[in-house]
Amino acid sequence: MEKKFYVFDLDGVLIDSKKNMSLSWKQVREEIGIKQKFKDYFQEIGKPFDVILRNLGVKRNLHLKIEKEYSKASIKNFSEIKLYPKSRFILQKLKKKGKILGLLTSKDKKRVLKILKKFNLKFDIVLCPINKSLCKPNPYQLNLAVKKFNIKKTETVYIGDMPVDKLTAKKSSIDFVYCKYGYGNLVKQKYSINNISKILRIKFN
Repeated sequence: MEKKFYVFDLDGVLIDSKKNMSLSWKQVREEIGIKQKFKDYFQEIGKPFDVILRNLGVKRNLHLKIEKEYSKASIKNFSEIKLYPKSRFILQKLKKKGKILGLLTSKDKKRVLKILKKFNLKFDIVLCPINKSLCKPNPYQLNLAVKKFNIKKTETVYIGDMPVDKLTAKKSSIDFVYCKYGYGNLVKQKYSINNISKILRIKFN
């Protein structure tokens, strides 16, 4: 089945933001005094920030303060975000082939738009968290995007690197492509790539 709608995750798929995350989390620990380590935080990425903090056992009354501090630190360390090789080229190539391009991420819209502008990445639709209940793995936004472009789910694919991405695709009943070069640790996926350019070579069935 030929795909018409390609939806991408951002971190660990199109950009490498691990160093940015590490420095930002370090600043949060220093400024607010929480003890949770970055390695524990990193295992949770891809989920809404509030969910990550809850899973890490951070006190509820600190969530908003931590989120603001982390966002500030992330922007401060913005130069540490790198574009994976050929990410922009592949998006341009898909667009030239007449594909619809979407971005579905758990990152807040302010930082997402800043990243897209920095790297000149263009999408037909950008989906960021609406609220705490309509984030990945809730398929609401993905389903809405499919409906918006009048595309069949069999003509849609979601490209991600974390278990939450796979679960989002599964709940939406669309194909999932696992990026082995990203931050997750999934095994035996039906479709997987070791660099972003391989997305052009996948034969979907």
